[in-house]
Amino acid sequence: MSEAQVHRQSIVVAALSTVVEWYDFTLYLYFATVLSRVFFGGGEASLAAALGGFAVAYLMRPVGAIVFGHIGDRRGRRPMLLLSMAVMSVAMLLTALLPTHAQIGPLAAWLLIFLRCVMGFSVGGEYTGVVAYLLESAPEGKRGLVASMAAAASEIGALLAVGVSALTVSLLPEVSLQSWGWRIPFFVGAALAGIVWVARSTMQESPDFERQRTEGTIPRSPFLHTLSQQRAGVARGFAISALGSITYYVGITYVPAFLSSVGAANEADSLVLSTVAAVAVILITPLVGFLSDGVGRRPVLLILAVLSAVLPISLFSIMATSVRGQALLSAVVLALIAGGVSAVGAAATAEQFRGEGRVTGLALGATVATAIFGGLTPYVAQVLIGSTGWPAVPGLMIAIVALFVAPVFILMPETAWTKRKPTVP
Repeated sequence: MSEAQVHRQSIVVAALSTVVEWYDFTLYLYFATVLSRVFFGGGEASLAAALGGFAVAYLMRPVGAIVFGHIGDRRGRRPMLLLSMAVMSVAMLLTALLPTHAQIGPLAAWLLIFLRCVMGFSVGGEYTGVVAYLLESAPEGKRGLVASMAAAASEIGALLAVGVSALTVSLLPEVSLQSWGWRIPFFVGAALAGIVWVARSTMQESPDFERQRTEGTIPRSPFLHTLSQQRAGVARGFAISALGSITYYVGITYVPAFLSSVGAANEADSLVLSTVAAVAVILITPLVGFLSDGVGRRPVLLILAVLSAVLPISLFSIMATSVRGQALLSAVVLALIAGGVSAVGAAATAEQFRGEGRVTGLALGATVATAIFGGLTPYVAQVLIGSTGWPAVPGLMIAIVALFVAPVFILMPETAWTKRKPTVP
């Protein structure tokens, strides 16, 4: 087998392995109404408490990203990705084995939140490491397409989470669901993570990291190196990821809980709707990545920012008040916008940094933005809807972020055609 063939296999493994990360975190949001009863005792405040646990866990992502980013920039992308997946596997398995609120009372919720924090810590090193690896391994002129594979695979993980959740909810009576059925999706996730870890063990190291090792340019302190030499990249990566995070987490993964909370759909119907939206994202993601290779990252990001500013308020209003067909169409449009931002954002954020310190740069910029505009926003949206009674609040949140980041996109340099340093033989 040739070296080029091995690298193609490594790229596929790296891209598909993001399935696990997004399966788990999407599962928690799609299953939030069930988990609120199982671990938080049910009642009016339980869903907000469950989403609050999700938000707290997300705050661990930047911490994990910096720790794993140091490993990735000092020891290599491959050992970083192996270690993060190992931690994720254990966290998901332990979650599946947790006692419930009915068994041990409020301690069940605290144990769940603790394991979510462990998961958030490990996930911090996941997506950034994969995107850096894909960008550094992709052929010239195809970085957008190849990096977008991570976003597409992420949505496959989300789709799998929707499918497993929908089957579990629809096939089991409520009593069985709350006593043992809720464990099934987490056991599936733990098994999936173990399979991905085995597949990752066959990956080669990133060509760009091998270049750094050969040239002796690996930074001694990636954190200080990035802060001192790549601050502008951190700011631009933050802006790109802010839009990508809020469109994804409010525009896609929060939608099932939104539909249930406003009475527009029951749990089973909202999960079916999300399944259709996930398929739409999987189809659009590589097309947007390919488009960004042809016309550039900047114009694609600007178009998506405009759409994010104009459409979401109306789309959330439609989902809350319309018949099923119109709600489905609105959810799909929201998902397509979010998928487009994720697709171009994967390459655009990583291209803001040189190979030296790239994973740490992504941690400081992209992952911090994800923690704020991803993990916190479903909780904030739920609280604001409850306090204002206005179902379009989530759309307003997306629009505000889009308006704030658009000037950054206007001023940022185009990176689609920047040549990377050649790999030293």
